[in-house]
Amino acid sequence: MSLFDLSPRAEKYRADLLEFMDSHVYPAEAVYHRQMAEAGDPHFHPPIMEELKAEARSRGLWNLFHPHPEWGPGLTNLEYAPLAEIMGRSPLASEACNCAAPDTGNMEVFTLFGTEEHHEKYLKPLLDGTIRSAFAMTEPDVASSDATNIEMSMVRDGDGYVLNGRKWFASNAMHKNCKVLIVMGKTDPTAAPHRQQSMMVVPIDAPGVTVVRNLPVFGYHDREGHAEILFEDVRVPSKDVLKGEGEGFAISQARLGPGRIHHCMRAIGVSERALELLCRRAQSRVTFGKPVADNANIRDWIAEARIEIEMIRLLTLKTAYLMDTVGNKEARTEIAAIKVAGPNIALKIVDRAIQVHGGGGVTDDFPLAMAYAHLRTLRLADGPDEVHKRAIAKQELRKYRDLRPTS
Repeated sequence: MSLFDLSPRAEKYRADLLEFMDSHVYPAEAVYHRQMAEAGDPHFHPPIMEELKAEARSRGLWNLFHPHPEWGPGLTNLEYAPLAEIMGRSPLASEACNCAAPDTGNMEVFTLFGTEEHHEKYLKPLLDGTIRSAFAMTEPDVASSDATNIEMSMVRDGDGYVLNGRKWFASNAMHKNCKVLIVMGKTDPTAAPHRQQSMMVVPIDAPGVTVVRNLPVFGYHDREGHAEILFEDVRVPSKDVLKGEGEGFAISQARLGPGRIHHCMRAIGVSERALELLCRRAQSRVTFGKPVADNANIRDWIAEARIEIEMIRLLTLKTAYLMDTVGNKEARTEIAAIKVAGPNIALKIVDRAIQVHGGGGVTDDFPLAMAYAHLRTLRLADGPDEVHKRAIAKQELRKYRDLRPTS
């Protein structure tokens, strides 16, 4: 028996999810694109998505990510990994199963740090899939890869705070069902660097909150959007401070660990679908008198893709196992490593699949161009590659700290 063998319950979910993908999700992709095109609104919420959600829920394929049995099936990270990979094969699946970012991270934040009022007002509707949420941390005027740079002011005023600042890349904020933001800002600029920030719950329609625009990603206006949001004298009561003043950085670290590995799990699914498309195209197209697949370089690409997918899958499973057994903090090096390796390898495979598809690969007739755009963005989301490499190198160098000169 392998360390990473699926538990019986995870195997059951995997089989059910694969059947759901084949019978409902993949056939719905063409319907989804048609409904979006007919609406003429990049942020339209197509009816097919609600149909998929209802079907997924009826099958018990709902909130699969949530580790708490009260809110979901209570799967471990290791059990959830192959399920997230399957959902990553289609851009519709995660939302259909109520496992889409950034809601997954926000639901965990509400679960861990929210009040009973937050649970009733936001967590339960999020778990029911009736509302969506956004996470507002990144700012346009500072290098937000260093969270201590965050400048949004959160000034105490009576029994509450007044928020002023500008955020962008608040993913999901353009979704028609987005109702609430979790916002990170600075409550005490004089405190220690990691105690200056706080997180607060802000309704998206609160007075002073203005969604300025959607930010396209490589020209794509994603349906959920990546919004620039202006906060002008937004009043937030003290009861909507999560965990307490100065806890923002700690919450962000708790939130981003699972979020990062979920992204990587889904990236494996994207890689698998891209390899499948590459192989199908290479076998069916003839150039210079023979199938494209008969060319040695194409066979090298296929072999390398299989090797690299298995490598990132194993690293992802190891990371999930460590998160389950020793905790996110002890698994931080592996989390950082897979966050670098997963998107980069997936990008390489998608790029080669585009090449094999020729001109068609860069059009929207195939899912490859959009997959490339999303994966390239993932090298920045939840921390850019360079930040994760810096963290990995720091851990490695600690082993040789006694070799540093003393003068």
